[in-house]
Amino acid sequence: MAAARKPKTCYLFDLNGKTALVTGSSQGIGFALAKGLAEAGARVIINGRDPERLQNAHKKLQDSGIQTITRAFDVTDPQSVEDAFAEMESSIGPIDILVANAGIMRRAPATEMPPETWREVLGTNLDGVWYCCQAAGKRMVPRGAGKIITICSVQSELGRPTIAPYAASKGALRMLTRTLCAEWAKHGVNVNGVAPGYYATELTSALVQNAEFSDWLCQRVPAGRWGKVEELVGATVFLAAPASDFVNGHLLYVDGGMTAVV
Repeated sequence: MAAARKPKTCYLFDLNGKTALVTGSSQGIGFALAKGLAEAGARVIINGRDPERLQNAHKKLQDSGIQTITRAFDVTDPQSVEDAFAEMESSIGPIDILVANAGIMRRAPATEMPPETWREVLGTNLDGVWYCCQAAGKRMVPRGAGKIITICSVQSELGRPTIAPYAASKGALRMLTRTLCAEWAKHGVNVNGVAPGYYATELTSALVQNAEFSDWLCQRVPAGRWGKVEELVGATVFLAAPASDFVNGHLLYVDGGMTAVV
């Protein structure tokens, strides 16, 4: 008996044969996205600055039946990024999908924010994304194909006290995403962003445990709760897959409705 044919819609979200690099994927959102892309069929390269933490993430994925490749490099160092992309494309093959996720958060009142803290956050959240997008684009544009996904935020749209550099970096990513779309869409390279709302991760654990903040959040978000990192996978797979081939320069908010209401 012939095997049953898969519905055509399955192929719209099939990443088999594709190689994806997810930066900052040792934990949190990046780890969840790496896992989700691998489950959709992609060969996934996970990245972080700390080799030990990266190996721990690799083992955790391996224990759940997911094979990944590790590459430790610092996204804030443009030469390291360029060298890493050159090595990966030589030894592994073309990178078809880039998820530019690496980011940090630092909090302080704006009047007390040290210059070095401002520069640290912008250096990772904006410069680091730019270096990776540029390295990927230099290779994708000549090939005439590629998917780049920047991890933005509700802070690409909304401001909050004490996070000036973070909000500034995520707002800038929104426009970087659109500008790269303006340059590269005609070359077959899709550049889009996923904009998470408030998710329970290692970086937000203090807020999750703050009853007053959690109560405010649950009242502010129409869905009435914190997000789960796994809920970002569908949007990311969509933007990485053939289903989004005519989606360009778009920010897909996955925020429980937070940016939709006053």
